[in-house]
Amino acid sequence: MSAKVVAAGKVVGIYYTLKNAEGEVLDTNRRGGKPLAFLHGAGNILPALESALLGKQKDERVLVELEPAQGYGERDEQAVRKVPRSSLPTEPPPEPGMQYSASTPSGGKAVVRVLAIEGDEITLDQNHPLAGARLFFDVVIAGVRDATDEERQHGHPHGVGGHHH
Repeated sequence: MSAKVVAAGKVVGIYYTLKNAEGEVLDTNRRGGKPLAFLHGAGNILPALESALLGKQKDERVLVELEPAQGYGERDEQAVRKVPRSSLPTEPPPEPGMQYSASTPSGGKAVVRVLAIEGDEITLDQNHPLAGARLFFDVVIAGVRDATDEERQHGHPHGVGGHHH
């Protein structure tokens, strides 16, 4: 397989624009940014997007529509809960939109976002901000190269001069 074709074990650079169903730009790296580099097959990007890029070549444009289950999942209203203000740090004071790292019952970590503050009660949301959204990616392949042994071992691309953990 050509070194210029997207495949497992290749480092792929992409320019992308992500929009929601209303056409609002949610994220892009096209405004003076550098290509997003990822190691194909290592789970660095959404699996459905990665699959849509398989076999594509440099300069190829790919339009991908993802249903919520293929993106960040469906919204789970069980992941929205109210907690006392005293359960959050006081500095800086909590505000809607702020994010905190929280411990899960299984001992893992989760990110929670402040949705609302009502007196001494704060509504937190553990859903990803894009949960429940249909996503529309407009992607151009900026480059494809073989990954180094070190990149394959680490599961992600490294910059010029390597990467130090």
